[in-house]
Amino acid sequence: MDAALSPERNTVRPKRLPKQRGRIRLRTIVFIRWIAVAGQLSTLLFVHFGMGYPLPLLWSLATVAALAAVTVGAQIRRSASHRLTDRESALYFAFDMVQLSVLLFLTGGLNNPFAILILAPVTVSATTLSYRSTLGLAALAITCINLLAVRHLPLPWGDGGYELAPNFIWGFTISLGLAVIFITSYVYRVAQETRRLSDALSAAQAALDREQSLSSLGALAAAAAHELGSPLGTISLVSRELQREIEADDPIRADIDLLVSQSARCREILAELSRRPEEQPDHFNAMPAPLLIELAAEGHRRPEVALRIEEQADPADPVTPMLPRRPELIHGLGNLLQNAIEFAREEVKVAITWNAAEISITISDDGKGFPKELLDRLGDPYLSSGTDLKKTAERKGDHMGLGIFIAQQLIERSGGAVSFDNNSYGGAEVIATWPRSAFEGASEHD
Repeated sequence: MDAALSPERNTVRPKRLPKQRGRIRLRTIVFIRWIAVAGQLSTLLFVHFGMGYPLPLLWSLATVAALAAVTVGAQIRRSASHRLTDRESALYFAFDMVQLSVLLFLTGGLNNPFAILILAPVTVSATTLSYRSTLGLAALAITCINLLAVRHLPLPWGDGGYELAPNFIWGFTISLGLAVIFITSYVYRVAQETRRLSDALSAAQAALDREQSLSSLGALAAAAAHELGSPLGTISLVSRELQREIEADDPIRADIDLLVSQSARCREILAELSRRPEEQPDHFNAMPAPLLIELAAEGHRRPEVALRIEEQADPADPVTPMLPRRPELIHGLGNLLQNAIEFAREEVKVAITWNAAEISITISDDGKGFPKELLDRLGDPYLSSGTDLKKTAERKGDHMGLGIFIAQQLIERSGGAVSFDNNSYGGAEVIATWPRSAFEGASEHD
């Protein structure tokens, strides 16, 4: 398991999803903009008429009207439920930032206490948009802040006006610029982690749903074989009796022979369905742990890699434990076994140990092991190894570590816990442990 987090070591390679249109609906943008229009308009009118401070009212109202006009145009052109692309959302936020900057230019620049609102578009962008769009909006915000620091109309005030000290303005400029950088970096990384976790959990749920669908299909096949057996037996019996009674030279003898052969073929197909225990979860609810390991590894085996299964029984409890054929258990162990088999040199060893309190399955391979610098982060979705940047770049967009994440989530869902380490001879080692209480019902179906 030497490269568990490199592009080659993805235990699950889901299909690439089509590029999504975006995460923000037009309705959300429109709603926020109308709040901005109402807030800006009421503030301008209150300051000019209520407080009696002179404002360039005509230009200020024209700036607010521009925001309202663009918002109305967006509502007319598209449905409110339309989801914006990353580029479209970035353009909307850029316009909002420029409009706010123009309004601040007319009302005192950074002397205006509402200048802090210029951080709002950057914050929303860091939460929802791509890194490129967020970086572009951050650069635009810093540019607007610097321009407002040096060029702006006087702050509306009483007789004599009001102007903050230049040192304070430049300090405020630097603090706003640092706030933009901090928000862009911090909020974006937190939001990205949340998005990745959400996507990975969706992938884990999809894997579990797929296993459950296959299990349901097997149950349906077994039920069909059982239900069709009786009527097919009757058809076969009647056709054979007709075959015995009709002479060989009778014109319909050929049709009767065909009916007998096809009914026999149908019985063989139904018998084949009935002989597949992996497709009959209703009849094989539990099986010995080694057999479950064989079933989970099926489909991942490589001729050049031996799979060795060992049982290490507790002397006080020598009976091999029965494990349930749950889809999450088979798929989770299958992911870990696929990982081990793919990167082993010659052998993968599976040790099954148990006692009265717990059951443990240890999967070891003779590869190079997990990268030491990433051992503590194993189980996080979308990891990539910094020591393999070239290969990572070649496989840009792959789901780094998603297979291990899915395996861990599915095993934990079954009541177990997973730990990762490197074994004494350098290979990787994964230990999955369950309390015996997690499988208490399995033996009842033995």
